[in-house]
Amino acid sequence: MAAEYETIAETVETEIEISRSRFITRLERVKDEAAAREVIAAVRAEHPRARHHCSAFVIGSDGRVQRSNDDGEPSGTAGAPMLDALTSAGLSDVVAVVTRYFGGVLLGAGGLTRAYRSSVAGAVLEAKRQRRGLRREVIVRCSYEVAAQIEAEARRRGYGIGAAEYSDEVAQGFEIAEEEVVALTALAAELSAGAAHVEAGGISYVDL
Repeated sequence: MAAEYETIAETVETEIEISRSRFITRLERVKDEAAAREVIAAVRAEHPRARHHCSAFVIGSDGRVQRSNDDGEPSGTAGAPMLDALTSAGLSDVVAVVTRYFGGVLLGAGGLTRAYRSSVAGAVLEAKRQRRGLRREVIVRCSYEVAAQIEAEARRRGYGIGAAEYSDEVAQGFEIAEEEVVALTALAAELSAGAAHVEAGGISYVDL
């Protein structure tokens, strides 16, 4: 698993026209292959009169799942160049769908390849990128006063602040890099004079 990778922060939709054919690109963040296929189906439903809905997606921190579909265009002229645009940009957990409204002019294999790749590459340029990284969930149980001090210092250090539960004490969650667990544990011990209880939980990818 990669320690960090990039996806997109929000959905992007762009359109270009080449030789009277319209190429409408939807770039959307997805969590798995099933979600990617739902996006493809949704775009197809939105444009029922379009001739082609070509697609490509990359899933996983290491981009391990990669799929593409020419959807009726000549083999290798749509899905593959779209996928290349995504992988060249270093993006994952993202699906691209290019809807083509045929304009009556044949573009040829080379023209189609350039058009589909350019469509996705243009959408990528407009997308806001989102970095994701592996973080360990750590819960610190301590008094209210100490919890406030720990949270303030954690924010100063750039740690991710998670949810908190309140009872007779505070159970404050943090999302931190693996190498920071020892430092947070030491901080909690120092500020609480050893009274704080630190629990290390699971590890998962979070938006940074």
